[in-house]
Amino acid sequence: MKDLLTLVPPLVGLKGNLEMTLASRLSTAANTGQIDDPREQYRVVSSNLALVQVQAAVVGLLAAVAALLLGLASGQGLDVVEAQVLCASSVLTASLAACALGTLMVCIVVGARKLGVNPDNIATPIAASLGDLITLSLLAVVSSFFYRHRDSQYLTPLVCVGFAALTPACVLIAKQNPPVVRILKFGWFPIVLAMLVSSLGGLILNKTLSQPQFRGMAVFAPIMCGVGGNLVAIQTSRISTHLHLWGTPGVLPLWMKKCWPSPCSTFCSSEINATSARVLLVLVVPGHLAFFSIVSLLESQSVPSERTFVLLYLLAGLVQVTVLLHLADVAVRLVWRRALDPDDHCIPYLTGLGDLLGTGLLALCFLAHGLLRTGVWPSSPLDPAPGPS
Repeated sequence: MKDLLTLVPPLVGLKGNLEMTLASRLSTAANTGQIDDPREQYRVVSSNLALVQVQAAVVGLLAAVAALLLGLASGQGLDVVEAQVLCASSVLTASLAACALGTLMVCIVVGARKLGVNPDNIATPIAASLGDLITLSLLAVVSSFFYRHRDSQYLTPLVCVGFAALTPACVLIAKQNPPVVRILKFGWFPIVLAMLVSSLGGLILNKTLSQPQFRGMAVFAPIMCGVGGNLVAIQTSRISTHLHLWGTPGVLPLWMKKCWPSPCSTFCSSEINATSARVLLVLVVPGHLAFFSIVSLLESQSVPSERTFVLLYLLAGLVQVTVLLHLADVAVRLVWRRALDPDDHCIPYLTGLGDLLGTGLLALCFLAHGLLRTGVWPSSPLDPAPGPS
C-alpha cells in the first residue's frame, strides 16, 4: 500500500496541528493563571481534550482522502478495499494518538505549573518527540491489523461510522469553553491547510522510495521533519506566551512593533525571543549529528555515510530551521496584529511547512550527493516511469 507512505508526514504532522497546539494553548493558560482554580482547570482541560478528538477524527479522514487523491493524480490506481483500510487506519491512529498525547500534555502542564517550571520549555518538545514515536507505532500496528482483516466487509466502515457517531458528543463537551468554541468554528483552515502541505511532503517521500539514489531517505525523513517541527513549535509557543503576558491582542509591544522583522532582527537582536532563536539554532548541528550517528549504527547498510552527504545533510537541517524560525517570528506578529491566537493559527502552518521543506531539502541532499559521487545528475523522482520500448 504505497498510499500509506503518503500518510506518514500528515499523520506525524498532526502532532503539530493538534498536540503541540494543545500543549502551547495549555502552557499559555498555565502561565497566565487560567488553570490555577480546580473548577476552571477541569473546564479548560476537558473542553480542550474534546476539541482535539474532534479535530483528530476529521483531519485523519481528510488526510486519507488527500493521500488517495494524490495517488490518483500521480497515476496510481484506486483499490476500494485498500482505500477503506487507509481511511480506517488514518482515523483510528489519529484519534488514539490524540487521546494518549492529549492526556499526557495535560499531566505535564499541570505538573510543571505546580513545580514552578515554564511548561513552554517542557510540554511542546515532549509532545513533538513522543508524537512521532506514538503516531508511527500506532499507524504500523493499526494498519497491519486492518490489512490482515481486509476481507471483513464491515470492520473498516464500522470504525469510521463509530468515530463519526462520537464526534457530536465531543463537540458538546468542547462547547463548555468559549475560546474553544471559537477554535471549533474558525480554527479548521490552518489545520486542514497544514495537513495538505504535509501531504505534498508525503508525495515526495512516496515517489523517492522506489528510486535507488534515494536509498535511506525514509529513515532520515522523520528526523529531518521532526527536528524542524519541534524547534519551530517551541519558539512559536514562547513568542506567543510572551505576547499574552506583555501585549494586548491586536497591539504589539513597543519592542516588537515591526510586523516584518528582518532575519538579522530575528537572530541577532538583544530581545529575549532572539536569544531563544539563537539557542535553538545552535542545537541543530549537534542534534542532527547525534541522530545521524544512531541511524548509521542501526542502519549502516542502507544509509549513505560519506562526509559529503553528512555535510549536505547538516546544511539542509540548518537551512530548514533557519527559515522556519524566521517565519515563526514574522507569522506570530502578523497573527497577533489581527487579534488571533498564535497558538492555534501559527503552529499548524509552520509544522506543515517544516514537513514539506524538510522532505524537499532531504530529497535535494540525496540528488546532490548522487551528482557529486558519480558526476551524473540522476533522474527526478517525480518524472514518469519510462514505458516499454
